[in-house]
Amino acid sequence: MAGATLLSLGCQNAQASMLKEEIKKRSPSFEKPLYILEQQKIGKETDHIAAAVKQSFAGLVLADQCVRKPAPLSKLCIGLECGGSDGFSGISANPAIGYTSDLLVALGGSVILSEFPELCGVEQEMSDRCTDETTAKRFIDLMRLYNSKAQAVGSGFDMNPSPGNIRDGLITDAIKSAGAAKKGGSSPVTDVLDYPEKSKKPGLNLLCTPGNDVESTTAEVGSGANIVLFTTGLGTPTGNPVAPVVKISSNTQLFNKMHDIIDVNAGLIIEGEESIEQCGERILDYVLKVASGEKKVSAVRHGQDDFIPWKRGVSL
Repeated sequence: MAGATLLSLGCQNAQASMLKEEIKKRSPSFEKPLYILEQQKIGKETDHIAAAVKQSFAGLVLADQCVRKPAPLSKLCIGLECGGSDGFSGISANPAIGYTSDLLVALGGSVILSEFPELCGVEQEMSDRCTDETTAKRFIDLMRLYNSKAQAVGSGFDMNPSPGNIRDGLITDAIKSAGAAKKGGSSPVTDVLDYPEKSKKPGLNLLCTPGNDVESTTAEVGSGANIVLFTTGLGTPTGNPVAPVVKISSNTQLFNKMHDIIDVNAGLIIEGEESIEQCGERILDYVLKVASGEKKVSAVRHGQDDFIPWKRGVSL
């Protein structure tokens, strides 16, 4: 996969400094086009917009010079996301992408499982899969800290299931979490990341984010995911402006009803026409076509560019 980043921002001086610091942490030799425009320095809004347009087009000229080159599967990083889950999600779409995750990890790639509120109830299982005690301890510490902040404002991880989840059978946080964790397959947890850390290790990475669809998807892409697998049982149009978001339905009825936004149907598992393993392999084949530029996902075709950074307040 080949790509380029063009970022044109209107910032105050303090924000610009924070942004530059974070970019340096992630890539000390960052060479992609980056333009930071401070309206307080530039002055009039019209001058600010004019400068943004001019420099953006200059950056696009550089970005257009990028060409697609062969890359090994070890360079692929997949984000694992779910939204609008139903009673089928935990037995079809989620375990299917879990198998996809295991295949990619075995090939040297990396996957990112986020949404910490949706891991409430399966903490022991996830910590047992960590490759060392330090990683396991960090996971538990982040879970406890996040939950305590939620409880401090009268909420908590036990309030995670949405009305739609409950209506379709996911009536407790434990039931929802048991299904959500299936997205991570069975691979060892090689690293635990706090938002907004970047994924650096191959294998299964756990990233501390809210369960909110757009916040979590944004965080995964920010952490390094170049494709996101998004499972849904009720239907959601979430996309991302940086990386393709592949929508996978947990049931065939949803696939037929919302075919315009769903890319892959995992409902064949429920109908007995396909095994979890077969579906997982089919999804990996689809991912490779998307990564190679042969397939354009529905979210990209429809311009569904959702992007919300997590401000570290209490969001479930």
